[in-house]
Amino acid sequence: MRFLISGAIVQMVGKRSGSPDPKRHLWVLGLVAPMSALLPSQLVLYTKATVFWWIGPIIVLIVIPVLDWVVGEDGNNPRDEDYELLSNDRYYRWCTFMFLPVQLVGLGLAAYMWAGHDLSIWNKLGLAATLGFVSGIGINAAHELGHRVERLERWLSKMALAQSAYGHFFVEHNKGHHARVATPDDPASARMGESLWEFLPRSVIGGFRSAIRLEGERLRRKGRRWFSVHNHILQAWSMTVVLFGTLLAVFGWAILPYLLLQAVIGAALLETVNYVEHYGLLRRRRPNGGWARCSPRDSWNSDRLVTNIFLFHLQRHSDHHANPGRRYQTLRTSEEAPQLPAGYATMILLALFPPLWRYVMDSRLLEHYAGDVSRANIQPRKRDRILAEYDFPAAA
Repeated sequence: MRFLISGAIVQMVGKRSGSPDPKRHLWVLGLVAPMSALLPSQLVLYTKATVFWWIGPIIVLIVIPVLDWVVGEDGNNPRDEDYELLSNDRYYRWCTFMFLPVQLVGLGLAAYMWAGHDLSIWNKLGLAATLGFVSGIGINAAHELGHRVERLERWLSKMALAQSAYGHFFVEHNKGHHARVATPDDPASARMGESLWEFLPRSVIGGFRSAIRLEGERLRRKGRRWFSVHNHILQAWSMTVVLFGTLLAVFGWAILPYLLLQAVIGAALLETVNYVEHYGLLRRRRPNGGWARCSPRDSWNSDRLVTNIFLFHLQRHSDHHANPGRRYQTLRTSEEAPQLPAGYATMILLALFPPLWRYVMDSRLLEHYAGDVSRANIQPRKRDRILAEYDFPAAA
């Protein structure tokens, strides 16, 4: 019966809305993520169960994977003739706009509780973990807004990145990752044989360096200095300074460890999703040696309905990279794309355990390349061993 639930939900909502998007009224559920920062105090108050200070990890790592399994696949693609209508419908923009005020209210409430003496250190850590998961999902909202050309949405993207102190993502993702995705030159594209724990420092450091270089080059082309009000990275970082500085001024320095912890968790969640999205995939080479244009075959895809709603179709990542200008409501699932065996939330759990991850994913990667492992993006220091493992000569 679980395979029928997804279709039943979508059909019910679609009939009720009369919209070309059957999921139209489900998108507001994406606000459950930032609202989870508002829930712990009330849940603990009424249930006396202190485990709810950890509601963020519980929702993302337990509830959503279970719902993904129960509800199943989405399977609904927007029609070509509805593309303009959906793109111009401002309802979808407000679903992402509203993420920001809810996110900031939750952070302010958490800072108030961190500054108090009513919570134990353990419970404050749980609240920081919850805020970290909100921060990581907030980066996804910033990701959607940052791809737009409207000035308001681009500024809101930088504001959404303030909580995670990951403002350089605004530059690196759009100008770096999208240009180099699924190549050895991209720090955010994981390689076959590379564990999550090897990937994280490479992606964090590489992405930071790339963002600094790319923004410096852009400013030089415009005849401007690095320390300029036109610097996108400094604009985003200044928002973090203002946000954190205001909270510290109001609530005191005691909240600083928790602010930093939630930011680190948020950035780590983003980078773990990066690991999942492109693991081992490699774009084709053109005859001239350059990389072929990014296609749906160069990103892992998942079409689990629940995670699609919570992450604004981020799982339709293949279409996003092939058509980065598309707004989230118009993204399509692609049969050409390699398919993950589960939704992102479940895959994050698998990535935490490298042997389990490789057991699940390496065979799928090999299947995607019709058994030719030499076509994959392989970790350089493990290349000879992996080629030998699949009976390919080292020179292949």
